[in-house]
Amino acid sequence: MNCTEFVELVTAFLDGALPEEDEHRVTEHLSGCDGCTTYLAQFRTTVDQLGHLPEDDVLALPATTRDNLMAAFRRKGV
Repeated sequence: MNCTEFVELVTAFLDGALPEEDEHRVTEHLSGCDGCTTYLAQFRTTVDQLGHLPEDDVLALPATTRDNLMAAFRRKGV
């Protein structure tokens, strides 16, 4: 597994929704990749912090801000 594959699977990994073989590949990759380990920690922090916001606050982001944020996540190279 490479970093690009990991980034594509990170959400399913956090949700516990990966087949056992893919979960093993992700875990193995994380054991040797500091960049993806950091990315996973940042992703967990983001999900945790957004989970504490009232839904109205999350939806209240201006569309351009939300689009820029999503674009930044997509561009983030590991």
